[in-house]
Amino acid sequence: MSRNVATERAMPLPPLSERHIDPHSYPDGVAFLDGQYLPMSQAKISVMDWGFLHSDATYDTVHVWDGRFFRLDLHLDRFFGGLEKLRMAIPFDRDGVAEILHDCVALSGHRAAYVEMLCTRGASPTFSRDPRQAINRFMAFAVPFGSVANAEQLRRGLNVAISDKVRIPPASIDPTIKNYHWLDLVRGLYDAYDRGAETALILDFNGNVAEGPGFNVFCVKDGKLSTPAIGVLPGITRRTVFDLCSEAGLSATAADVSVAALKAADEVFITSTAGGIMPVTVIDGISVADGQVGAITSRLMALYWQKHEDPAWSSPVSYT
Repeated sequence: MSRNVATERAMPLPPLSERHIDPHSYPDGVAFLDGQYLPMSQAKISVMDWGFLHSDATYDTVHVWDGRFFRLDLHLDRFFGGLEKLRMAIPFDRDGVAEILHDCVALSGHRAAYVEMLCTRGASPTFSRDPRQAINRFMAFAVPFGSVANAEQLRRGLNVAISDKVRIPPASIDPTIKNYHWLDLVRGLYDAYDRGAETALILDFNGNVAEGPGFNVFCVKDGKLSTPAIGVLPGITRRTVFDLCSEAGLSATAADVSVAALKAADEVFITSTAGGIMPVTVIDGISVADGQVGAITSRLMALYWQKHEDPAWSSPVSYT
């Protein structure tokens, strides 16, 4: 027999709160939301937002190092490209978004920052399932810089496991649109943790190496670099490696990278805005070559951080 809650309730209905009291902690930073600059702890979205309910959103992240944005123009290109492909619109042009990002960083005071711009499909006032009736919502924030690899891992190299999870194929989700579809990547991470590794790589739909949670991967063999070409986000740091290789006279190509080829490489490294170029020295419990950070990886890491001082690659934040 089913219970009749209305007649059986012994206690009165709980009170309806006028506002939410958030018990969680957030990193120190500043967010932009609905025309307002706010502490990170005050930046909220509705549970009705399609970005939360359906992962219907696009975003991009850029970092600030020593008070300078690195390759901001390329990140803006990708963000506005994602907006167009997803048929989203925001009330700001490129210069407007750049100004908001600068203001978030300046107000936060961070000299090294992780800076994100994002747009969700938003919500429909009537809870309609028609995405055309949702009001798109732009947000941005700046928090302290964070890296995929910590200082020790950068020194000795990361321990990576290759999961058998398969990245969402490009026929389903265009990988050039930066998105929050991460369940395949998160499942891969847990596979890696279960095997004692620090992070993961997952496969493409052909069984080749694809990418990891928030990073691309490169391998070096006989002085030549290669990185997966299919089903991966064309990362800005990935592109930066190609640019650095062009300047340094190194060969770099985008092509299929098999699991066997990755494990047989002389050097392996990953790339991300969150950390730059980061060495990998162990894959599936086996050392990459001699288990040391390779010479080409070290050279590219040094060149990468040197470029952060180059006005052609970076732009200053005005903190006053």
